[in-house]
Amino acid sequence: MTSRYSNLERPGLDAAGLRETLCAPRGPFGRLELVEATGSTNTDLARHAADDPAQWPDLSVLTAEEQTAGRGRMDRTWTAPERSSLIVSVLLRPRNTEGRPLPTQSYAWLSLLAALALSESIEERTEIAPQLKWPNDVHVDGRKLAGVLAQLVPGAGAEPPAVVVGTGVNVSLTDQELPVPTATSLLLEYAATTDRNVLLKAYLRTLAAHYAEFTAVDGDATRPWKDGASLLERVSGRMVTLGQEVQADLPNGTVLTGRAMTLDAHGALVVRDNDGERHTVSAGDVVHLRPLTQ
Repeated sequence: MTSRYSNLERPGLDAAGLRETLCAPRGPFGRLELVEATGSTNTDLARHAADDPAQWPDLSVLTAEEQTAGRGRMDRTWTAPERSSLIVSVLLRPRNTEGRPLPTQSYAWLSLLAALALSESIEERTEIAPQLKWPNDVHVDGRKLAGVLAQLVPGAGAEPPAVVVGTGVNVSLTDQELPVPTATSLLLEYAATTDRNVLLKAYLRTLAAHYAEFTAVDGDATRPWKDGASLLERVSGRMVTLGQEVQADLPNGTVLTGRAMTLDAHGALVVRDNDGERHTVSAGDVVHLRPLTQ
């Protein structure tokens, strides 16, 4: 597939408009900052959160027009041309409706929650229906559209840790600009819109709504939300990995093959090997996970 896209057709983000719509008092977000370029929005936001927590409350956002040293899982690099992608990190300081910090074991779900919010908001605005690939990717028909990466920010003193959830979405990348041949972009998928202001607002609104539901059930992914479906059910319903024969490359050099059966209560993947034994692997346990047929 060949496509051409001029830099003149890549308008910038409207920081003032985004703040007016998304931040208090009209929206749930505590702060939103836009920078022209940075090495990594995750790294910057984690530093801000640790150095000046009072100025960076729960649901603070840092977004950038260009990222030059972004990182994915296992320190894989991620870069993209200016204004071609959504590059956004959100600071979360999870507490339930009574103000009590969520159990830290629930934090493993935050990257999946963000991936779910991203896929749902993209479908709402573009008429494309992305799927989730465990543990942190958003795909369209097997091609990577976006990645999500969460990192802990240690709390000061007795404060619990915070979490920064970073998202990178290929919006208007052409086929010549894709980082790898197995990637795609909204432009290449003929999305109904590639307006990043529209896409960013939709994602952040959905993320905030899901985050509120998640904190209301004390970070328990098995408990139902207001509409009756739990986070575990929502994520599982959109996760293409489940039911596949997969190969998991583990950090110690061993390889696990089998069928991806389900997610457990902590978001780990349960794989049944050829002998019928079940193995539970977390995101940190896996260097790479791929369908066995590839």
